Amino acid sequence: MAPFKFCPKCAKELVDRDDGGAQRRACPDREGCGFVQYENPTPVVAAIVERDGSVILVQNKGWPSTWFGLVTGFLEKGEEPRSAMLREIREELTMTTSEISFVGHYAFEAMNQLIIAYHAVVEGEWTLGDELAAAKAVPIDKVKPWPMGTGPALKDWLEQRKRTAP
Repeated sequence: MAPFKFCPKCAKELVDRDDGGAQRRACPDREGCGFVQYENPTPVVAAIVERDGSVILVQNKGWPSTWFGLVTGFLEKGEEPRSAMLREIREELTMTTSEISFVGHYAFEAMNQLIIAYHAVVEGEWTLGDELAAAKAVPIDKVKPWPMGTGPALKDWLEQRKRTAP
């Protein structure tokens, strides 16, 4: 999201100023208005969707044909992260989840997002939701994490599986 140019409270042109040791866009009228633009990260949920020994990777519409990733979506106002993850799996793959576990949270600085990642076991066949161009099942022993975004969550989950394998 691009920073505001004008104050959304009083319409004065914003300036750069020190705010608690960080440079932020802020209203020049500290006393009368006091608006400061904080660029807080956007919360996103991600699901490592497992079915029959494979991870289902998805391709969003508009992505290059070689890009696949985890099921993801924005956390809605008032929504609990676990519920948001279940909703995203239903919306994107029309699948229900039988087993859920928390994987971790990850900063995705390039998109200013906080990713809250889960592992979800599903059954049955998928149907692509409106946001997806494709999906594919990759055997767990063949799936390779990518360096940023949801990739570190997948990497941690794969490492955890290795540590807890009988």
